[in-house]
Amino acid sequence: MIQNFFIACSGADTDILKTCSKGERNKYAGIGATVFFTAVMAFIAASYALFTVFDNVYTAVFFGLIWGLLIFNLDRFIVSTIKKRNSFKNELIQAAPRIVLAIIIAVVISKPLEMKIFEKEINQVLLEQKNALTLANKQQIATQYTPTLEGINQDIAALKKEITVKEAETNALYDTYIAEAEGRKGTLLLGKGPVYKEKREKHDAALAELQQLKQSNALKIATLEGQITSLNSEYSTAVNDSQPIIDGFDGLMARINALGELPWFPSFFIFLLFLAIETAPIVAKLLAPKGPYDLKLEDEESAVETWVTQKVLQREQILATDTSLNEKIYGEIAEEEAVYAYKKLKAEELLKLQADTFHDLQIKSL
Repeated sequence: MIQNFFIACSGADTDILKTCSKGERNKYAGIGATVFFTAVMAFIAASYALFTVFDNVYTAVFFGLIWGLLIFNLDRFIVSTIKKRNSFKNELIQAAPRIVLAIIIAVVISKPLEMKIFEKEINQVLLEQKNALTLANKQQIATQYTPTLEGINQDIAALKKEITVKEAETNALYDTYIAEAEGRKGTLLLGKGPVYKEKREKHDAALAELQQLKQSNALKIATLEGQITSLNSEYSTAVNDSQPIIDGFDGLMARINALGELPWFPSFFIFLLFLAIETAPIVAKLLAPKGPYDLKLEDEESAVETWVTQKVLQREQILATDTSLNEKIYGEIAEEEAVYAYKKLKAEELLKLQADTFHDLQIKSL
């Protein structure tokens, strides 16, 4: 039963194989098994690849099954259409397009399985790429807020500098009236005279202005720092909102690109393995000698071809004979006077009827 199933998978004529030896049936059962298990691998590979796209088991399995059946049908068609001929060169030319198609199928099947085999390494590459994307994303978003933040920080620095300058002026006035009181500068008189009082008043006025400046600038600085806090909050929100997109950067194309960044040697040999599996039935049929099945199949096909050719030739002969007879019969009829007179009589009657009908129509139209 299993052998019959695999023979059916090979696309061979089961009626002809029943008349062949057991070894011939085993050969085509092996070819059919290769076709079947290649389709199974295609189903597994497609299901995994589609699972990374849809993230749903049932959807991935459904479309993976359709893909597996498609690959099965293609492989079965490729193997069944390769016919053994007496010339290996002609067989190779016949198989060349099928080999190219088998290579394409091998690539399509091997890639998803490579992604599954090297899943941990691919995840590491994707993690590095996500980290790089996160940093780049933060820098890109920061460029939208940096000019505003720099402007606000410059305004804060200018307000603080204004206070510092005013403090320096106030301190200088303080040093001046203290030096006047001690007699070290100014009038050089020890004691608190009129000059000291004047300088002290200037210092007190500057100190009052400094206190007022500190209060007003403190309010301005608080407002600006509130703007900075708001901008930082907006920046954090923008980063957090865009982070899920980066976290989801692990789709099919991202994994294929990550696989391309890994060493090519292991992937290449996995591809060669699937290429060998996919082309094994074709190569087996090319290298195998012409067996009893091939001879019987060729005999059956040539018999049908000969029979069709004979029928076509017979139809052509019948047509040629019928044409020749018709020419001879109608030629003889044309030479008979009775037929000529009868045709002439009928033609005259027809012309008279046409003339009468035309005459009646003309009278009615008057």
